Amino acid sequence: MDLSNLKPPRGAKHSKKRVGRGQGSGQGVQAGRGHKGAKSRSGFKHKRGFEGGQMPLHRRVPKRGFHNPFREEFEVVNLDSLEERFDAGSEITPETLRDRGLLTRTGRVKVLARGDISKALTVRAHKFSGKAAEKIAAAGGTAEVLA
Repeated sequence: MDLSNLKPPRGAKHSKKRVGRGQGSGQGVQAGRGHKGAKSRSGFKHKRGFEGGQMPLHRRVPKRGFHNPFREEFEVVNLDSLEERFDAGSEITPETLRDRGLLTRTGRVKVLARGDISKALTVRAHKFSGKAAEKIAAAGGTAEVLA
């Protein structure tokens, strides 16, 4: 075998199907487009989400209410869980909360006022409810808001 007798394998080369070039070609008349309908016409474009005239999915699915695209999600921590997991005088940050298993996702943290707190804790979070900040201050601790 050398360069003079190289050839492609059998079946690898075949002539292009010339569609719509008369009835003798076998691909004339409808030219593989079937009979009638939008897909058989020239200039037909398939729109994104088009399902052949069936009601498309994005119109079948019910939509209700208002979805705020600017909503800020917070991970929530309550005072009773801080009371049982931390000692008096300790400094609480989102990192320490994740280490102790109080937070599952990474993100912004909000402290809520469920339960009571009797220890003086320094709590650093992105947001506090009004009552939570009052209870922390009443116990002798500080509530610092992170930027």
